[in-house]
Amino acid sequence: MKKTILALAAVMALAGCTTAENDASVGALGGAVIGGLATGDAGGAIIGGVVGAASGVLIGKATRTGWCRYRDSHGRIYEARCR
Repeated sequence: MKKTILALAAVMALAGCTTAENDASVGALGGAVIGGLATGDAGGAIIGGVVGAASGVLIGKATRTGWCRYRDSHGRIYEARCR
């Protein structure tokens, strides 16, 4: 159980690049932790991660003010109007 949550956290930390991906990764991580703790098994963590990722994207879109974070080819993060 703990290994599954740690592996999911590591994957989500490396996967988030765009604003939508960051919203999804935060939601997935939170959902996986809550699902895993609530059910006590990996199945609950997986379902919680999927639901959390979808919720993170939807909530992120609803609360965004028109500015997004992007990463340039040198790895620097900057903010600009969403495309």
